[in-house]
Amino acid sequence: QVQLVESGGGLVQAEGSLRLSCAAFGLTFSRYTMGWFRQAPGKERVFVGAIRWSDGRTYYAESVKGRITISRDNPENTVYLQMNSLKPEGTAVYYCAAKYSRGNDYSLYSLYPYWGQGTQVTVSS
Repeated sequence: QVQLVESGGGLVQAEGSLRLSCAAFGLTFSRYTMGWFRQAPGKERVFVGAIRWSDGRTYYAESVKGRITISRDNPENTVYLQMNSLKPEGTAVYYCAAKYSRGNDYSLYSLYPYWGQGTQVTVSS
C-alpha cells in the first residue's frame, strides 16, 4: 500500500525559509516521479515542482523557480521541498504526490494517483 506522509509545515514570516519533507512507503522508487503541489483556500491545486527519483532530475514552476529546491534522500525514501524567500501568497496546504515516471508531463495533478495528507504553510507579512 502506497503511503505519503508530509511534514514540516508551519508559520513563517515573509522572506523566511521552510523545508517540507515527504516520506514515501510502498513504492518502487526508481519508477516514480514525486511532485509537490499547493492549494490556497478557494483556489485550484497548482504545481510547485517535481523530482524524478531515478536520476534526480527536477522540474520547477516558473513562479517559484530560483526560490525552491527539491531533493531526495534515497536511503530515507524521503523527498524534500526547500522554500526560500517565502511570500504571503505562498500560504497554502502543500501536498506531495507520486506518479509513474512515464511521459513528459509532470505538472498536472490529475496524473498523480498517490497523495499525502498535506501540510499547512502560512506566510505572514
